[in-house]
Amino acid sequence: MNIIIISNYNSRKERLIVKICVIFGGISTEHDVSIASGISVIEKLNKDKYEIKPIYIDQKGEWYKYTKAINEISNLTFGEKPKELEKIENIVKILEDTDVIFPVLHGIGGEDGSIQGLLTMINKPYVGCGILASSIGMDKIYTKAIFEKAGLNQAKYEYIRKSEKDYIYIDKNYNEEKCTLEKACKKVEKNIKYPMFVKPSNSGSSVGINKAKNHKELKKYIEYASKFDKKIIIEEEIKGKEVECAVLGNEEVIASNIGEIIPEEEFYSFDAKYKDIHSRTLIPAEIPQKVSKEIRNEAVKAFKTIDGKGLSRVDFFVENETNKIFINEINTLPGFTRDKYVSEAI
Repeated sequence: MNIIIISNYNSRKERLIVKICVIFGGISTEHDVSIASGISVIEKLNKDKYEIKPIYIDQKGEWYKYTKAINEISNLTFGEKPKELEKIENIVKILEDTDVIFPVLHGIGGEDGSIQGLLTMINKPYVGCGILASSIGMDKIYTKAIFEKAGLNQAKYEYIRKSEKDYIYIDKNYNEEKCTLEKACKKVEKNIKYPMFVKPSNSGSSVGINKAKNHKELKKYIEYASKFDKKIIIEEEIKGKEVECAVLGNEEVIASNIGEIIPEEEFYSFDAKYKDIHSRTLIPAEIPQKVSKEIRNEAVKAFKTIDGKGLSRVDFFVENETNKIFINEINTLPGFTRDKYVSEAI
């Protein structure tokens, strides 16, 4: 059960206070980002309409109530964990005593369909995509397979998986071949030119991503990515603008204006996103109107293709010389962190 807009009235047409549970933190590598997103959501929610219950999940998966006043949670800085907590012994009871849940959780255990499954099982309405869309959107390999079926243009990519002893190269027809890392790299090099990006399949906020410029770096970064996920994706570099488009809705889906990412670093890494104050987002993106319209249409199509509900953010590349559009990925629970570095195009 997914929702976007919440309204609740009694028989006298008087507005009732809606109890909303905002869950943040979690067990994934995006724990700190989720805390920042959760705080931002709590700050922006209308306190006259909603009774807000902040719930923090630590990196071990333990659930806690935040016990201090709502306004004090805003004082946390990025990377700081909440301290005024009371452990929750009966998680289901807390959730059942709430009108709606907003799971502001990124990555494994939150954005991958896990918590959506729990909320569906206890029949509680929640914000965002359902189980299927969340699980597909979290796994880059299967997102790409579905986008390919839908005819959405993507960068060339290769897929390998880490096994207990070595690696498994997986071709376009999902045939598997066990091989050494050296052999897997040579197979990748036959189809993709350097530089190329190496990514864990199930990871967000650019965690575990690196840009390989030669054979030595490719091996090194595949080994590094395998620390975050056994499934690894290697993509060709698209030289162009990195842009993003938000989508909102269920059956009738609307797309936002286009934002352009201006990273201070070579690519939009974790540090560039959350630590470098010089990285920024340009809204609207400096791209032709025709391209902007095409991106918005493709964003809606991508969202519907994975059976999205509620909201998502869809990321694209626009190639420099051709203005050709390449879909990168979809984020079914995008970051809601405070963005102090948004520039407005003149």
